[in-house]
Amino acid sequence: MPSTAETTTTHAATLLPGQPVADAVLADVAVRVARLRDAGVVPALATVLVGDDDASAGYIGIKQRQAAGLGFASPHRHLPADATQEQLHEVIAAFNADPAVHGILVQYPVPGHLDYDAALQRIDPDKDVDGMHPLNLGRLALGLPGPVPCTPAGIEALLAHHGIPVSGREVVILGRGATLGRPLATLLAQKRPTANAAVTVVHTGVADWPRYTRRADILIAAAGVPGIIQPEHVKPGAVVIGGGVRYAGRRLLPDVDETCAAVAGAITPRVGGVGPTTVAMLFRNAVAAAERQVG
Repeated sequence: MPSTAETTTTHAATLLPGQPVADAVLADVAVRVARLRDAGVVPALATVLVGDDDASAGYIGIKQRQAAGLGFASPHRHLPADATQEQLHEVIAAFNADPAVHGILVQYPVPGHLDYDAALQRIDPDKDVDGMHPLNLGRLALGLPGPVPCTPAGIEALLAHHGIPVSGREVVILGRGATLGRPLATLLAQKRPTANAAVTVVHTGVADWPRYTRRADILIAAAGVPGIIQPEHVKPGAVVIGGGVRYAGRRLLPDVDETCAAVAGAITPRVGGVGPTTVAMLFRNAVAAAERQVG
């Protein structure tokens, strides 16, 4: 039987907001943080910002306020825009060596002369709250415990929270990026009640990619191409998740055109869909890192 969230209406799809999912995850995180603090451990999520990009500074501020509200310490280093790769690596090394720091986040993007991937590889894998260190991606591929990339984990949680059955169904992901498409495909193919799907990954390099998206029970847009998913690309009644976005200034430009709501059975909203769940998963990874490090 399809879930209530999947029921097609004559007017618009049922919305799948991310905030209730995030609220449930963060409530659990708060309990775990309180337990650590009762044991004399203050979990700490360290942040690193390079340069003076207003949007990046704003995102760091949001994360620091959320951290404080959950009971995390949030040490922070702000490097100038002309910082060298070596200086960035030195900051990461200092946080790696600090036993009071349990998680490290380097805000993306960094100035163009810096190599973000090289910096990411300098983070202690056990303090990698983004789940994007090569060792952690290897753990994900092998089904081993470790931090999971935040947006893929948030999408799995969103589907589960709204009662969308995934096991045995056809999931098509449009996009093969390292931060979303590829790890999400691995995650949803694993043998787990909230996964266990038949997953197809397709991308814009495939000329007839709509042939795949039109057959999906669950279609996940992860291309980062604004408006690439139009109503004619969606199977009537399908579940549509907008994971890929770009920004024009502060304006969010999603992969999924809003008119797809007339065809889909359930769909994430343009704003407040996957975004809140991504942030929540960051803190879930951070508290799990603290728990691992203190045993």
